[in-house]
Amino acid sequence: MTALDARPRTGATLRFPARFRWGTATAAYQIEGAAGEDGRTPSIWDTFSRTPGKVRNGDTGDIAADHYHRVSEDVALLRRLGVTDYRFSIAWPRVQPTGRGPAVQKGLDFYRRLTDELRRAGIRPVATLYHWDLPQELEDAGGWPNRETAYRFAEYAGIAAEALGNRVATWTTLNEPWCAAFLGYGSGVHAPGRTSAVGSLRAAHHFNLAHGLAVRALRGAVPAAAEVSLTLNLHALRAHTDAPQDLDAVRRVDAVGNRLFLEPVFHGRLPEDLVRDTASVTDWSFVRDGDLRTAAEPIDSLGVNYYSPTAVAAARSSPGPSAAPSAWAGAERHVRFLPVAGPRTAMDWPVDSDGLHELLLRLRDDLPGVPLVVTENGAAYEDYADPSGQVKDPERVAYLHAHLSAVHRAIEDGADVRGYFLWSLLDNFEWAYGYSKRFGIVHVDFPTQRRTLKDSAHWYADVIARGGVGASA
Repeated sequence: MTALDARPRTGATLRFPARFRWGTATAAYQIEGAAGEDGRTPSIWDTFSRTPGKVRNGDTGDIAADHYHRVSEDVALLRRLGVTDYRFSIAWPRVQPTGRGPAVQKGLDFYRRLTDELRRAGIRPVATLYHWDLPQELEDAGGWPNRETAYRFAEYAGIAAEALGNRVATWTTLNEPWCAAFLGYGSGVHAPGRTSAVGSLRAAHHFNLAHGLAVRALRGAVPAAAEVSLTLNLHALRAHTDAPQDLDAVRRVDAVGNRLFLEPVFHGRLPEDLVRDTASVTDWSFVRDGDLRTAAEPIDSLGVNYYSPTAVAAARSSPGPSAAPSAWAGAERHVRFLPVAGPRTAMDWPVDSDGLHELLLRLRDDLPGVPLVVTENGAAYEDYADPSGQVKDPERVAYLHAHLSAVHRAIEDGADVRGYFLWSLLDNFEWAYGYSKRFGIVHVDFPTQRRTLKDSAHWYADVIARGGVGASA
C-alpha cells in the first residue's frame, strides 16, 4: 500500500486502497445476553453490574442485544452493510467458565456458528480473545494483578485457537488493556471496581505478559495465514502550552497511557521514566526475567481505538498526597486534564478528528513497518425512532465522515492503515452507562429487540460500496 493508492480518483470521492478492510465491531458482554445459558458463568462485569450504584439504572448485560439468539439476523445486517470484516469478541466465561480446565462445547459451538455464518456471507471473522469479561472465579483468585491470570489466559487462547483456528482470519489478543488495568484496578469505575495504584500497574504488566503468551499459543494452533494482533486505546496527547512543565505532564501521561504497552510489546522494555515516576508506588519486582521478551512476541498488525484527544497541563500547585483513586499512576498528582473545545457527543467526549490523524502519524514514525488498523471509532448520540420508524442521526454521519477523512489523510501522509472498524454495529450495553448511551449504527429497541438501520448505517453502506467517502460531508 502506498500513499498514491489512497489519493482520490475523482474530485467527489476520497477513495481508499482497493484491499482496505471495512468493518464494524462489537463486544461479547455488550451484545450477547444469554448470561446464564449453556454453561456460561459470571464474569467480573456480571458481578460489577449487579453491585448497587456501579452501573446507571442498575442495568446489566443479562439480555443486552440478545445476539446469542439472533446471530443469523445480525449477520444478515452485516451482509446488508457490505462489510468485508466483522470484529467480535469471545466471552471467556462462555468458553471456559472457571478460567481453568476444559472448554464448554456449547459455548464454542456458538462461535463456530457465528464464524460459519460470517464466512458464508463472505465476511472475514476478526476475533478478540479478551474484551474485559474475566471469569469471576479468576478475579476471586486475584484477577489481573495476580501473575497466574496471564497463564490462564494463554491456556484459554489455545483452546479458542484449536476450536476456531480454521475459521478466524484475524486474532486479537486483548482489547484496550489500559482501560482494563487502570479503570478496573486503579480508578475502579470499571469492573472489577478495585482501587489500587500498584494493583493497576501489576495488572498492566500481566496484560502485556498475557498478550505475549497468547501470541505463542495462537501461533502454535492457527494457520500460518491467520493474522495475530493487539488492540490499544492509545491517547492522542496535546500539551496546553510549550512550557516545560506542560510538556512534562504530557510525558507522564504518555508513559502510563501509551508507552507502558507500546514499549514492552514492540521493544521488549519498560519505559524507564515510568519506573522512576512510580518509584514511590512499586519497585516493579513483579516483572520477572524473560517477561519483556515474551511480551515482545512479533505480531502482524496493531489495532488502534480512537474516540477523542486528551489535553493536559501541569498541576497548578506543588504535588501533594492523592486523595481520590486514579487511573494515572505516576501522573495523577502532577497533571491536569483539560477540556477540548468543539462539539461533543452524548458521552460528553469532544469531536476532534485531527486527533486520529495525529495518532496515526505518530505510530507511522514510532513503529515503522507495523501495519495499523483502526479497530474502533464512533460516537454516541441521543438516537430515537421517529413516528415513521426512521432513525435519523446526522451528527453521527458527520462524525464518521470527518474521522474517515482523517484516516484517508493519514494514508496519504504515509501511515500504513489497512482497515477501519466502526464502533458499533448495534446499540448495546455501554459498560457503566448501561443502556443510556447508543453507539450503534443499528438502533435496538431493547424491550422488543427490534433492529432498525439508522441513517448512518445506510451512509456507511454507501461508503463501503464506493470504496471511499465524499470529499465534503
